[in-house]
Amino acid sequence: MSATRADAVTFSDLSRNPRAVAERAARLGRVRITHRDAPDFYLTAADREEQREATLSTATRLLLAFLKHDPTARALVIAMPEVFPWVRHLTSDELRAFTLELVGALSDAAELDVDDNAQEVIAGWRATARIKASPADYAAARKGTSGDFGPVQVSP
Repeated sequence: MSATRADAVTFSDLSRNPRAVAERAARLGRVRITHRDAPDFYLTAADREEQREATLSTATRLLLAFLKHDPTARALVIAMPEVFPWVRHLTSDELRAFTLELVGALSDAAELDVDDNAQEVIAGWRATARIKASPADYAAARKGTSGDFGPVQVSP
C-alpha cells in the first residue's frame, strides 16, 4: 500500500508539529514525509514495519519451501509470466535462472535486510529480455568485440 497525497506531509510540517504528524502516522499506519531538497521518506509505526517484515519473511519462506519440494521450480516458473510479462523473451533456462535468482534475492531481503538485490535482479533480467525482444539489438549484442573502447563514463 502506498501513501496517497492525502497521506503526505512536508518535512516542515514534521519540524513544526511533530506530535500531530506522529499521531497521523499512528492513525493511518504511515505518512510520507516530502522534502524539497532530499528524497521523501515514510514515518511508520514500528509494529507495522515489523508486521511487514514478518509478512515478507513468511512469503519468502513459502517460496523457498516450493523450491525445496520442486527443485525445477516448475510452479513458480509457470507463474512468472503473470507477474513479469516480458519473460516471454527469455529461454526456459533463463526463466528458471531468473526465478531462482529472484527467490534468493527475496530471501536476502527478508532474512538479511538486503533490500536492493531483488530490484537489481529484476532490472538485470528485464534488460536481458529487452535486448532479446529486438532481433537487431540482440544480434548486435552477440557480435564479438576487440580492442579498447576507452574509459567508462560513470553517471552519478
